Amino acid sequence: MEKEYLEINLPAYLQEDIDNLVEGRKLNLSLRLDALYNEVQSSINIAMYGGQIDEEQANYLRDKYLH
Repeated sequence: MEKEYLEINLPAYLQEDIDNLVEGRKLNLSLRLDALYNEVQSSINIAMYGGQIDEEQANYLRDKYLH
């Protein structure tokens, strides 16, 4: 019931701020996922064409995206 009250009575400027915050978080997540995809794809390409993902590259990806 409180949520309904807040949704009905929330000033428009606050709703706009909330919407902007949510959109900003979505954009940030999208950019991070794109970067992860590009780096993983690059590593896969290296490995498929005779290269290897060495320990340094693996640690870099692990540290950047898993911590």
